[in-house]
This record gives sequence, C-alpha cells and structure tokens, in this order.
Amino acid sequence: MIVENEKIPFDINAIRAEFPVLKQKIYGKDLIYFDNGATSQKPQVVLDAINKYYSQENSNIHRGVHHLSQVATSHYEEARTIIQKYINAPLQEEVLFNSGTTAGINMVAFCFGELLTEGDEIVISAMEHHSNIVPWQMLCERKKCILKVIPMTKKGELEMDVFDNLLSNKTKLVAVSHISNSLGTINPIEEIIEKAHDIGAKVLIDGAQSIQHMKVDVQALDCDFYAFSGHKVFGPTGVGVLYGKKEILDSMPPYQGGGDMISKVTFEKTTYNTLPHKFEAGTPHIAGGICLGTAIEYLSKLDIDAIQKHEYELAQYAEQELLNIDGLRIIGTAKNKTSVVSFVIEGIHPFDIGTLLDKQGIAVRTGHHCTQPVMSFFEIPGTIRASFAFYNTKNEIDIFIKAVNRSLEMLR
Repeated sequence: MIVENEKIPFDINAIRAEFPVLKQKIYGKDLIYFDNGATSQKPQVVLDAINKYYSQENSNIHRGVHHLSQVATSHYEEARTIIQKYINAPLQEEVLFNSGTTAGINMVAFCFGELLTEGDEIVISAMEHHSNIVPWQMLCERKKCILKVIPMTKKGELEMDVFDNLLSNKTKLVAVSHISNSLGTINPIEEIIEKAHDIGAKVLIDGAQSIQHMKVDVQALDCDFYAFSGHKVFGPTGVGVLYGKKEILDSMPPYQGGGDMISKVTFEKTTYNTLPHKFEAGTPHIAGGICLGTAIEYLSKLDIDAIQKHEYELAQYAEQELLNIDGLRIIGTAKNKTSVVSFVIEGIHPFDIGTLLDKQGIAVRTGHHCTQPVMSFFEIPGTIRASFAFYNTKNEIDIFIKAVNRSLEMLR
C-alpha cells in the first residue's frame, strides 16, 4: 500500500540501477532508450512481482474459496486501491481494469455512446492518437452522431477560441489527450473540462502520456473519465485503467457479457453486477493488474516534482542541441510541453535516421506515431521522436546528438 511522505531521493544513478534492461548493450553499444512514449522500461520490483505471482500465487480471482485464489484476489484488489489513491479517485469501484488506454476509450465510446441519440455531438482535438479518433468515428456511424475537431496551430497548441465556438447544447462528450504523444504538448485540460461542464457535456481525458510525468488528481480535475496504460507507467503490457465517476458508470450499459459481470443469469433475463465488476467481464490480466499496482506504488515513492523538472530539463537540452544541426526542424513547439522531442531533417526520411541510430544502440521511434492527421497537418510523412523518462540523462543526449550527426554524414 502507498505510504504517504515516504519518498526516495531523486538519485539518477540509483534509479537507473533499478532498471535491468538499461544495463545491456545493443550492437556493442550501451543501450540508450529514448522510446518511452511507446512503452516504458520496468524496475526490478515490478519484474519480481510478475515472477512472484506466476510462481507462487497463480490462480483465478473473485471465484475460488481456496487459498491461492484468495491471495490472488486480495492482491488484485489491493492494486486497485493503490491506483485509486494515486489518482485520488473518490471510490475504489471507480477504477476499472482493462487492457489499456485504447480499451478504456473504446469502452466509453460504446457504453456511454449507447446513451446518445442522432444529432448529438462529440468533440475531440486535432492532435489525438488514432485510439481517440477511430472509436468516436465508429460511434458516430452507429448512432448518427456528429464529430467535431478542435484545430491546432503550427506550434502544436489547441485553438481554444475555436473550441468555445464548437460547444453547444448538443455537445455530449469532449475527449482530448492530456499530453500529445507526437508533439509533447500539454493541453489545458482544466480549462477544457470547465468549459465542457458549463454546457453539460462530459469529458474523457486520454492520460496515456501524462500519468507517468506529472501528478494526476481526478477529483481536482473534475474529469468524468480518465484512461491510461500500464506499460507506459513502468508496469506490464496488456493492462490499463479507466477511471469513471460512479454515477455515470452506473448509468451506462456494460461493454461485454460473461463471467464476473453478472449478478444473476437465467435464460429469460440477466441482471448485472455492481461496479467495478459490471465492466470487467471474464478472467482479467491478473498478473498485470497486481503488477501495475506495484509499478504505481514504486512511482508514488519518487518525488514527482523532481521527475517533472528532470524530464523537462532533458527535453529542453535535447531541443537546444538538436537545433544546432543544419536542416533540422522541431515539430511541436508549444509553450507548455513535456519530455517529447519530435523532429525532421530536410531531405532525410525519418526511417533512415531511426535505423542508423539503432545500429548505434539508440532506440527512438520514427513514423506517424498513430497520429496521421497530425503529420498531414504539418505536411510531413512522419518524425523522429525521442521521448524521455526519469531514468534518462543528459550524457545520453550528448551521445544521441553525436549519433544523429554521424548518421547524417552517412546519408548526405
């Protein structure tokens, strides 16, 4: 369980020592992992928890009366409580386990979508990940709703005056990313939530890129839904969380039918279980849920303000050094950014740079980052994206800059 005020000093060397993957070599070079926006690495405590579950506790949950089932159930629900406290959700049952941010958004698009009628409007932004675009398009096709998009500037900032004009009494939901995965922009979600609520709309926040970088308090934000993925917050893949306000979740029909989400089943009628089980049909990713709790507990012991400061300094330093390279352009220059640096180099395809960096032991992401509308807006095929975590260092950035220059010498 989370122990308040028990914080680990921000010692970068001690922190790096807790991540075994960082100790390996790639093509004879020390691994430099700058693809944290795609997935984060896992501390030893999470790896140990995964092994412990499968070697000592493996059993199904919520159903068995035997010892292993009781132990696994207890640890799974303890993880739910850890996450509840970390995001400051009012109630444990408002924390729903699923397979990740994509699953959470799709669940809201289907279940909340069932409450909508023809002509109702959904508002998203121009910088959304495909996972926060496609489910709403599917909803609009199914229910004959209307999708509206908040435009952005060439800096990668939302045009909030246009957002004001998009809102109306037909707006039922606003779904926006807290932080853009391809630009690093931190969106003004407090303002978005307040304005949406003023006209009676609900708000979903895609937190896939934010919870690992900053403190998230769902009560202070007053968001109606908040989704995030375990694998981006130093936990396992295939598990995530959807937070939703109880009264809204209670009003929504379930997403899937099956075991654990029912109260009583007959061939004539089925009654549904209470929250959170109503939305958790079938055997869940038990090890994932338990170990996501472990990851959140680990993160809670670090100084989140120190993490945010360190990652901001990394991004600023990287941008400063990259801009010394001829023909290089940063994509996403919002005033309020986090630890993502996306860039292009004139005359060079991002894939070629990414491939050559890999041969030098450096992992970055190239391509459209599941944000094709963003790339279309900037009229580029994709970017090279370096995304940092608290275990990255300025020394790694220095090596990265030299590697970019070395790659350009081969390509030009």
